[in-house]
Amino acid sequence: MTRPKYAITRYTTANRINHWINAGLFILLVLSGLSMFHPILFFLSGLFGGGQWARAAHPWFGVLLVVSWIGMIVQFWRTNLPNKDDIAWSKAIVQVATNDDEHVPPIGRNNSGQKAVFWAMTLLIPVLFLTGLLIWEVYFGEATPIGVQRVAVLIHSLAAIAAILVWVAHVYAAIWIRNSVRSMTQGYVTPGWAWHHHRKWFLELASGQRGKTPPRKDT
Repeated sequence: MTRPKYAITRYTTANRINHWINAGLFILLVLSGLSMFHPILFFLSGLFGGGQWARAAHPWFGVLLVVSWIGMIVQFWRTNLPNKDDIAWSKAIVQVATNDDEHVPPIGRNNSGQKAVFWAMTLLIPVLFLTGLLIWEVYFGEATPIGVQRVAVLIHSLAAIAAILVWVAHVYAAIWIRNSVRSMTQGYVTPGWAWHHHRKWFLELASGQRGKTPPRKDT
């Protein structure tokens, strides 16, 4: 599709590539991890060539995800720092959900929901990685006491469930908010979208431009 003349860049090519690498690795981790979680899910191992291959690949997917997520932290930690606007926006979540713009406080580049997803994953991914190392039999099995491994498996499983729930909420919100997915596939949003969902960010961008683009309804 042709990029609109007055489109606003929200994510660079590097941002989008990093994001989709993260998404792909996370899905591979979920599928391979679930294939070892319960017998009813063992069939998922067929996606990786069988149980042994799924078991061997799973921790390496985790290593790659940690490396990729570090890239996300470097690129996005500043825009996800909490501020007082997040409190006001969160208090108006009912108005946000009902598109009652008149009673929704203006928000910056990211709202509190997006920031919560970012910091939740920033916490959960290291927990998954560290507990994963403790139960990685090939390299650390002999060095880790069985009692420690059992605790690590429990924490790893709980953190995985939490990460999956955060991911589901993230995907749901991206689909629910019209044209959010486009910003991460094509990199841009319209002025109307920015005004509607991130008004403070839109005004910050406009104030730095010679000719301000008036807000208009997104189509």
